[in-house]
Amino acid sequence: MAYCYILYSEKLTKFYIGACNDLSRRCSEHNSGHSKFTKTGIPWTLVHSEPFPDLPSAKKREMFIKKKKSRLYILSLLNP
Repeated sequence: MAYCYILYSEKLTKFYIGACNDLSRRCSEHNSGHSKFTKTGIPWTLVHSEPFPDLPSAKKREMFIKKKKSRLYILSLLNP
């Protein structure tokens, strides 16, 4: 199982979109400063996730969301 996920940093008031195989491990990595980009926004909160059968499918969804370049689109995912 793979996931496309959205994190939110209240500190930065920004969203982060990613894809992974192990959602809890990846969230822990983001909140421990493992990722250079997300280090400055700690603490990150998981606000949305979507399961997929494999990582390529999750990455495809990640890229679709990122290409929208729209905070409104992300908010629409959070409040359907």
